[in-house]
Amino acid sequence: MSSVSGFLSALPPPMRDPVLFAIPFFLLLLTLEWTAARKLERIAPDAGGARPGSGAYLSRDSMASISMGLVSVATMASWKTLALLGYAAIYGYLAPWHLPSTRWYTWVVAILGVDLLYYAYHRVAHRVRLIWATHQAHHSSEYFNFATALRQKWNNSGEILMWIPLPLLGVPPWMVFFSFSVSLIYQFWIHTERIDKLPRPFEFVFNTPSHHRVHHGMDKLYLDKNYGGILIIWDRVFGSFQPESFRPHYGLTKQVDTFNIWKLQTREYVAIARDWRAADRFRDRLGYVFGPPGWAPHAATRSGAAAPMVTTL
Repeated sequence: MSSVSGFLSALPPPMRDPVLFAIPFFLLLLTLEWTAARKLERIAPDAGGARPGSGAYLSRDSMASISMGLVSVATMASWKTLALLGYAAIYGYLAPWHLPSTRWYTWVVAILGVDLLYYAYHRVAHRVRLIWATHQAHHSSEYFNFATALRQKWNNSGEILMWIPLPLLGVPPWMVFFSFSVSLIYQFWIHTERIDKLPRPFEFVFNTPSHHRVHHGMDKLYLDKNYGGILIIWDRVFGSFQPESFRPHYGLTKQVDTFNIWKLQTREYVAIARDWRAADRFRDRLGYVFGPPGWAPHAATRSGAAAPMVTTL
């Protein structure tokens, strides 16, 4: 571990991704929660049968999540490398001014900007099927624990495009990436059932385990709610907030029956391609790609509009 720390400290500051430094803490918290889950199972085994108990772990499910997280470290680095070229050009040639990285207000713009744009991207990801295909793997586990937090997507193209306004406003590109890494680190700890509701002022402003349990719920009341990253204020302002009133059922509304990480990442793309080929009209094909998850031509024709959103298919 010391050699890794030495290598990272030798890198220029813009290249030191805080997510890499946070990995040991992720593993420590995951191990502590896993140990607690095993001990609680021995004391009070779940009698529900089909439904996982609160805070439960399943080894194969957790290994799938951890494996997807490890691959995502590499894919995210690749996407950031590509984005850096575009961001540098936008920052250098199109931004009307350059905000200094040494001033506090630049950090406020960067972190709040990334958080607001993350909310916007996250909401779109639940409403546009093509983008949902990149995100659905994160929702595919029936378990909710620290391992689930590592079940990350491999296609970050949507987020890369969503961040473009920040270098255009003069935020240095490396600060954009750093701020998103801070967001990812923050969102790790909210993937747990071991933490109940926190003091009301904190719950009002920040995303918490209670709020994020709602987001991962497949229950009708909880679908498409609580998109926030660090702040839950965006959901309160834009009407997508839902408080936790009962323990959610986690996963997709049509649960997956695989721990194969390639299938978990690509299954929705395959389904889109299948629906595209089966459609008779071009407008229906566009609906299958850009409509909300669950969209179907007969539902749109019957109601005169797109079918209701069902984003956890």
